[in-house]
Amino acid sequence: MQNTENYGQIVLGATPIGNLSDASPRLREIMASADLVAAEDTRNFHHLAQALGIRPTGRVMSLHEHNEQHKIAEVLDAVRSGSTVLVVSDAGMPAVSDPGFPLVAAALDEGLLVTAVPGPSAVLTALALSGLPTGRFTFEGFLPRKAGERRKRLNALAGEERTMVFFESPHRLAAFLASVAEAFGGDRQVAVARELTKKFEEVRRGPVGELLEWAEAGVRGEIAVVIAGTSAPEPAEAGDHVDQVEELVAAGTRMKEAVAEVAQRFGLKKRELYEAVLALRQNSESQGRTP
Repeated sequence: MQNTENYGQIVLGATPIGNLSDASPRLREIMASADLVAAEDTRNFHHLAQALGIRPTGRVMSLHEHNEQHKIAEVLDAVRSGSTVLVVSDAGMPAVSDPGFPLVAAALDEGLLVTAVPGPSAVLTALALSGLPTGRFTFEGFLPRKAGERRKRLNALAGEERTMVFFESPHRLAAFLASVAEAFGGDRQVAVARELTKKFEEVRRGPVGELLEWAEAGVRGEIAVVIAGTSAPEPAEAGDHVDQVEELVAAGTRMKEAVAEVAQRFGLKKRELYEAVLALRQNSESQGRTP
């Protein structure tokens, strides 16, 4: 087991998603003091630092989706040498639909320290403002651009009961919502959040069919879409399926086998279904004996 006592660390820094005042004191401190800053876009990082009145003392390098695999070794070497490496994306938390995950995975595989300076998150902000259930949710990020692949992914989510959060570009929003209406139905409740924490922040809520009409006129800004999950199906009642059992029995199937087949088909408990069949038969016999 390697001795990591003198190693440095990787710090994932959450940067503002719009309002610069959301930059935390801890983020400001580490932006200034980190030995190495791995930024999704170095120009954006320098603009952020300048706007916050910070003068970074460490080296700044690029780390984006096109070069991350080639930069991992360099970053890990810096950590092994004792450096604190700050990883930042253009907005929000790195590694969440942004560069950073492959680096984090590689660092953890080597037992290196990875920590975070938490802060702004477009996912959680959109979810909280959506007015949709927040107790359980799933983040789906950006869906495929091609209509067929996007439709396939949404069809796979048609039975999802949790609230779903997506990212989408403004010029593809209308096509995205059209695919949602096709897969989930035009009445599915949706919230479209744009320009979160910025001057022109807007959250539109309503059935996807209505929001589609709005989006078709053109939308600008950073977009997060929150979609309500489907309602949980009503649990099957054994008494609702007695007729299916009796039909199988009338066709020559033994009672026990008929109950087992119907119970498996509808997700019922065999004993409850068996008792429901007997109860209905007894009730029918009692009515037949009534003078």
